[in-house]
Amino acid sequence: MNAREEILGLIGTGSGDPAAEYAALERRYLRSHHQDGVVELFAERVADYRAIVHRVTAAELPAAIAAALAERPGTHGTPDGLPDGWTADVDPARLVREPADLESLAGVVTGCGVAIAETGTIVLDHGARQGRRALTLVPDYHLVVVTADEIAADVPEALERLDLTRPLTFISGPSATSDIELDRVEGVHGPRTLEVMIV
Repeated sequence: MNAREEILGLIGTGSGDPAAEYAALERRYLRSHHQDGVVELFAERVADYRAIVHRVTAAELPAAIAAALAERPGTHGTPDGLPDGWTADVDPARLVREPADLESLAGVVTGCGVAIAETGTIVLDHGARQGRRALTLVPDYHLVVVTADEIAADVPEALERLDLTRPLTFISGPSATSDIELDRVEGVHGPRTLEVMIV
């Protein structure tokens, strides 16, 4: 047996089942820092990242989305699986389902896979309500709908809710970077503006 075979032999349970291997991992860390108030904590933390945050009811959501998009002229892309009711109050001419041309979009409206209260992070697993990864990275504006039941208290709980074999995008506020002078520039690696509707 060579060194490579020895190392590879130590990896995993040998079952070849990713779910079984993940479940078998030893976890000696604190799994949850918060039991209550996770929605409020998420709203506070995501706002700290310079996201625009709204708390709305399900009944208020269509009007809130329409009002947000009214401030941004142009067309907005949506994934195929976005519920029609979410954008019911938006002029259909301003929406494009699964657009091929992302450069011409004013923004995009999606759902999320899970959100993390502790870190103020939104995780996209690029399911039906989120669309392909480029849809959320190319346009300059991203409006994401997060329902209360999608908010996990901490990272371990969030990871348990996700299919770790899918592509995951973690969003903590608008895309930003700083140069050597520490001048912050937004919109370099993704949307310059992140707007979050917490339902």
